[in-house]
Amino acid sequence: MAASFYSNTQLIDFDSVLAMDDPGMVSMFQAIKASGLEGFMGCPTVIFEAALVDFFTNASVRDGVLISIVAGQLVEIYEEWFAESFDLPMDGLSELSEIPKYVVFDARSIVYMSGEPMSLSGKKGQMKVEYRLLCDIMAKSISVKAGSFNAITVEKFSMVIAVVCGVRMNWARVLFNILKKMVTPGSKQAKGFTVQISILLESIPNLELGESSEFPASKILTEKTVHRYVSLNDKAGAEEAAGAPKPKAASKKRPAAADVGAPVVKKKRTMRKKSSSSKANLEIVVVAQEAVHIQMVESITVAPAAEDISDQPAGETDGVKAFAADVDATAEKIDEQVAATRNDLLEFNAQAQLTLNVLTNQLSELVAYINRVRPGIINYD
Repeated sequence: MAASFYSNTQLIDFDSVLAMDDPGMVSMFQAIKASGLEGFMGCPTVIFEAALVDFFTNASVRDGVLISIVAGQLVEIYEEWFAESFDLPMDGLSELSEIPKYVVFDARSIVYMSGEPMSLSGKKGQMKVEYRLLCDIMAKSISVKAGSFNAITVEKFSMVIAVVCGVRMNWARVLFNILKKMVTPGSKQAKGFTVQISILLESIPNLELGESSEFPASKILTEKTVHRYVSLNDKAGAEEAAGAPKPKAASKKRPAAADVGAPVVKKKRTMRKKSSSSKANLEIVVVAQEAVHIQMVESITVAPAAEDISDQPAGETDGVKAFAADVDATAEKIDEQVAATRNDLLEFNAQAQLTLNVLTNQLSELVAYINRVRPGIINYD
């Protein structure tokens, strides 16, 4: 059962990989080391399977502290102890989503083979081989998520960016949060960090851990295993190139079977179906137009240079059509919200005026009642 906890885990023999005659790979592993993850990814490879089963079976989180029962003994893991055990940085960004957008954009031109900023959607085959391996390492050793390791996700790419671009990350907080998710009921976070947990448990005095076993050598990255990884990726790339040609990433054209004689009606692309004098609405129109402009620029970088998207018939690019439709729908929704708010404000003003009139009438009646001549009182003036 414990073997399932480390089925996808990878560790790194830094002495071996840094001695490789491959500048790209060496640079990538040096970036991992410089990020402060060497102690976490290159730690000793002893595991205690029975203790791991106990740990994950009984673990929970209370007030930010990870608590479990191992061999009948209470175990408490604090973030500070976790960080000190693996020399993890404790300052910097604590969330991957906090990485600046310009860093993300620049990194996309660094890690992809084309050298151009490409979309995050797709497969790792578009990335340089050293960054493909880094993506695997971060997916298996850090994020520990179930699913396809070949697909690029925002989380994986953000971790790659943090390492490649030298983003200062609070890895202690990031990794400890992942560890807490592993023991949170209902979480989709897969179990992992088995070697690291074994090291933490081994450092607790008088804790019976049972028999130890060596972490599988096949899951440790060395010069030999990295060369094998490169060879397999080169082979897979050659087979893919020999197969069916990939369709060009250009804009979709109208079907050839269309009536040539029929006039082509160009739809006027507008980001709004309603007009409004609201300042907020006008700002939304400007932002939407700028967003469409950016989408067009990205399409031009992928499509052939001879093709001018601005002169092409409306509707030929499904992505732009869908985007424009979404913006139109959003604009309509905002118009409706503004109209509803305006109606509510008018109703409120009308109700306030009515209330004011009632209060004025009541006050007049009260003053008249006070100033009336009461019976039995003679005024000698």
